[in-house]
Amino acid sequence: MRFAPVLRLHNAVHRQISLAFSLVSVLAASLVLSGCGINTIPTLEESAKGAWSEVQNQYQRRAELIPNLVETVKGYAHQEREVLTQVVEARAKATQIKVTADQLTDPEALRKFQEAQSQLSGALGRLIAISENYPDLKSNQNFLALQSQLEGTENRIAVARRDYIQAVQAYNTETRTFPGRFWAMIYGAKPMATFATTEENQRPPPVKF
Repeated sequence: MRFAPVLRLHNAVHRQISLAFSLVSVLAASLVLSGCGINTIPTLEESAKGAWSEVQNQYQRRAELIPNLVETVKGYAHQEREVLTQVVEARAKATQIKVTADQLTDPEALRKFQEAQSQLSGALGRLIAISENYPDLKSNQNFLALQSQLEGTENRIAVARRDYIQAVQAYNTETRTFPGRFWAMIYGAKPMATFATTEENQRPPPVKF
């Protein structure tokens, strides 16, 4: 019985040591996991989603400029009805196709979005081209203001697309390489879709009036 106090003290010390060891193990594991990039995939994912929001913002800005552009051209070149109609219809289609942040892993959704925006760019290009035939239109102050705004928007679209492409590339690379691939399996992370870019597509279309 005289050994009981010693035994109790020994057990208490053992429990304290075990608790301290557990705390140190948890802390060490947390540091290791942090160092291995457990937070990298969510961080890159949010970065890509943020970049996508900016892409949508700039395309929306362009869409909002088009009605004024069409009305201005119509006032001087109403006989160009076919081209004006093409722009209006292309704008309607482009604004109807939405891609949410949750759909960025669907290449088909992004393909449809890009196709609609490209068709609108083509229609705008044809509308801009016909302005060369109307000197009064080219000198109209409202038309000149729209020129500046549209040109600036096209440049911002190009920058936003580039930033999104880079953000997706960083995210996809992380999910396909170690240790990110390990965490991607745990998260169920999927590759994000990106724009089909060529050297030509990375340059903003010329906007000359």
